[in-house]
Order: sequence, then structure tokens, then C-alpha cells
Amino acid sequence: MSRATDFWNRQRYQLRGSELIRIDVPSDASSISIHREWLLIDLRTDWTFGTTTYPAGSLLAANYDEFISGARELRVIFEPDEHTCLHQYAWTRDRLLLVTLADVLAGSRSSHRVVGSANRCRAFPRRPTAWSSPSTTPATNSFWTPADSKSPSRLLRGTGRGPLEQIKTAPSFFDADNLTVEQYFGTSEDGTAIPYFVVRPGGTEKSGPTLLYGYGGFENSNTPGYSAVLGRLWLARGGTYALANIRGGGEYGPRWHTQAMREGRHLVAEDFAAVATDLVDRGITTVPQLGAQGGSNGGLLMGIMLTQYPELFGALVCQVPLLDMRRFHLLLAGASWVAEYGNPDDPADWEFIAEYSPYHNISADTDYPPVLITTSTRDDRVHPGHARKMTAALEAADRRVWYYEKHRGRSRRCG
Repeated sequence: MSRATDFWNRQRYQLRGSELIRIDVPSDASSISIHREWLLIDLRTDWTFGTTTYPAGSLLAANYDEFISGARELRVIFEPDEHTCLHQYAWTRDRLLLVTLADVLAGSRSSHRVVGSANRCRAFPRRPTAWSSPSTTPATNSFWTPADSKSPSRLLRGTGRGPLEQIKTAPSFFDADNLTVEQYFGTSEDGTAIPYFVVRPGGTEKSGPTLLYGYGGFENSNTPGYSAVLGRLWLARGGTYALANIRGGGEYGPRWHTQAMREGRHLVAEDFAAVATDLVDRGITTVPQLGAQGGSNGGLLMGIMLTQYPELFGALVCQVPLLDMRRFHLLLAGASWVAEYGNPDDPADWEFIAEYSPYHNISADTDYPPVLITTSTRDDRVHPGHARKMTAALEAADRRVWYYEKHRGRSRRCG
């Protein structure tokens, strides 16, 4: 059982009869997992335990009964480095499957590890794979995983020994044979290297229409994946797609996220602006040909791009966005995000939030790129009021804005 105290912290317990027994792990641990006799602890921040400090992003193991009794011995299953982080893990019957990211390349350092009954960890050899988002069952030592970004969704089965076996595949919706996927790095304002992926037709040397996507929040990692809609309606028509792995996400582990929380949120915008600039500098696109898209927290990012970096883009798509950061915590699920953004009712917090809140930074003297703002009447997380107010404010400033609101399966267009 668990009790959340905010978005990132929770107290965890085991219920034995009528007694609640506290599992004394860090409240901000990304997750804990109990399998047979083993407890796994996935750390979001550094943890000093006894005389040892375990870095954020580490995966630790302990015998569960010993840990509860207080006779605790921790074993390191995974420890991150500057380039590698733990992306996901999953138990099989008696094995533990780890999927890592190395400079955001999923599975390039994937490994299996076993926590054996003799209280020690045994590692299988590492080898390149295409694994991501594994699904397992405690009844067998098999696992299932989707495939890569250029192939339609496939279900692959493996045991950690020998090649993966294809079980089933979805139909292909576009021809991906001519597509290339390349990774580049832009340099953010503070000197941090920001990776991003570029998907485009092979042999393309001149600049062309490019769609840049970003999110940058809540430790969500953006890794390349197959998209029928994107492929059919954009890539197959000669468009270029770029995916930015900006801070705020989890592409380099929890520190990639925590440094961009609250007063560090400006790093998210600076990183995205750096990727946009790098795309133009490399000749992949030009400013008039560069569009950017993001939704929810990514919609907030698009609002910041509009009001703070309008000179970098030819157009923006701002979907179900957070935009009025003075009142976000009063609307629908907004109160749960105070741990991510800060509390606007606290003057100290509002000081840094006000610097980027898109709704409060609209200027009638700035030439903005055209923007499409979309929302849903029935969204139960991000209130449509954000999009409505922003659209009205841009219209009042006589700026180019299109508005689309989905309403009960139908659509309502304004502006």
C-alpha cells in the first residue's frame, strides 16, 4: 500500500493482517518492486544508507524480509554513468531484465541480470538489442517487447539466450525503407549537449520542411518509435521529423529531470531552442520551414517558444496546453503538479514561474509565428481554459492564431 504526499513522494507499506509495516525506502524513489524474496529500489535522488551514498538512477536489491527486520544489506544491480541510465526493468520467473539507454539509444547496453538465491548478483554478457518497454510474466523466463522506430509494431519474444523470435506484427502504413534515422547534439545555453533524432528520406541534402517535437517534463523519456500517422502524413510526403531529448525528461536518468524542475524550468526552453537552432545551423531546415509541436507539458513548452523564442520558428502547434501558470494549480489535476512547477501562491515561486508563464508574457509589440492551439472540452487533466484564454489574448493583440476544440467526439472551431 502507498500514500502519495505529492507528485514525486510517497510512503510505502505492507499490510500484514491489521498491521501497517513501513517499507523504509526513500519517499521519492522512482519505484520499488517485490518479487519472491527480493526488494528492488529505483532511486530518483542520491541516498546515503549507512556509510555508502548511492547515486540517483541506481537500482538496488535487498532481501525483503531482512530489509523489513532492519538487518539491511543493499546490493547494486545498476549504477548509471554520464551517458547511460536505466530505462526500464521487469521480472521474469527468476531473472531480472534491464533495458538501458546509452545517449538515448535504447537497448544499446541492455543486459540481463539474475538475483540468485545465494544472495548475490550474476550478470549475463551485455549485447546490443532493440528491446524497449519489455513485458514479462512471473510464470516463465520469457519476455516480450516491441520493435524499432522504422518497423510497424512487432511483438518479439526472447529468453535472453539466442535471437528474438517474432510472434506477431501490425500492418505497415508507409514505406520506411528509404528513411534514415540520425542522432545529433545541440549545445544549450549552459554548455550542455542536448541529443535529438532526425528522421527523413535518405539522400536528402538540402533543407526542407521539418517538424520538431518536444516534451521536457515529469521524467518522461522520448525515444524514437513507429508512428503510422506521422509516417503516412508527414514522412511519406518528404517531410523531416526531429525528436528533442531535452532536460525535464528521463533520457539520462532522474538527474536529467530534477535539474529542470521548479526554478530550473528555464533549462527546458533553452534546450529546445538549442535544438531548433542546431537544425537550422546544420542546414537540415530553415526558420520559415521549421515547425514545432508539443502537448500538455509540451504545450506549455510551445507557449514558451511562442513568447520567448518566436524568431526560431515558422509555425507552432500547441496542443492541450498549460499556459496560465498563475492558476494552473486551481484547475482539474493541476494541484498535483505543484511539485514539478512550483506553487504560484508562494511569492518566491511565482517570481520564477512568472518569467516564463506564456499567458503573462504575451506582447502586442512582438511578431509571433502563426500558432495552432488545440484542446478538448472534456479533458480531465489540463483545463481547456488555458487554450481558450491564450487564444483570446493573442486575438486581442491581433496575432495569427487558429483554435480547435474537440467537443464530445465532434469539433468546434473558433478564431
